[in-house]
Amino acid sequence: MEWEFTPAQLVRGEAVYGLSEFRRDLGEEVCGNLPGLDEPELDRLFRIIYDLHYWLATGNNYHEFEGQFADQPMLVPLLRGVHAHCTGNVEMLGAILQRLIMNGVEAGAPLEQALDHAARVHQDVAAVKPTAAASTH
Repeated sequence: MEWEFTPAQLVRGEAVYGLSEFRRDLGEEVCGNLPGLDEPELDRLFRIIYDLHYWLATGNNYHEFEGQFADQPMLVPLLRGVHAHCTGNVEMLGAILQRLIMNGVEAGAPLEQALDHAARVHQDVAAVKPTAAASTH
């Protein structure tokens, strides 16, 4: 994906781009790159691809993520392909998450409370069916 702003600008509050918008845009990218799949399979793959981005954006190791899918050998090449090209998306998602936390701290919340709030926001947004958002955009 491409943006007219950088992750650093987002973190500094110079740009506004949230988690819902990121998921929508990633959903559109996934739909465009995986044509011909039925909606349940597209939804399943999107969720895995998003989870990979989130996993990496929160500082986790790619190989540990891939290892969770060792029983699905057909999925591993997709994960490796996504991983090879997701650096910019991961950086942007990391900036979005950092901005969520900073919003809480700047509003006067203690860091732990800001972290909890950001986690709840993430959980709520991630629960929304992403392909529905992508198909209506």
